[in-house]
Amino acid sequence: MNKEFIEKIAKNIRKLREEKGLTQLELALEIGVTPGAIGNLEIAKNDTSLSRLYDIAKALGVEPYELLIFKDE
Repeated sequence: MNKEFIEKIAKNIRKLREEKGLTQLELALEIGVTPGAIGNLEIAKNDTSLSRLYDIAKALGVEPYELLIFKDE
């Protein structure tokens, strides 16, 4: 597992979720996982499957590739 890559995706998921005004619970219910799974994903404690990334992107109203766009801070 490439920790830096997972951390960047996790950061994007959290940022997009917050921009959409969704809680971790709301996102979790939308894609059928527990809020803890979303929390662990957002802090890069766990990684996830490509199909789950697709589900997350759709729930956030973005295209899956947008989760992989890493902007310099």
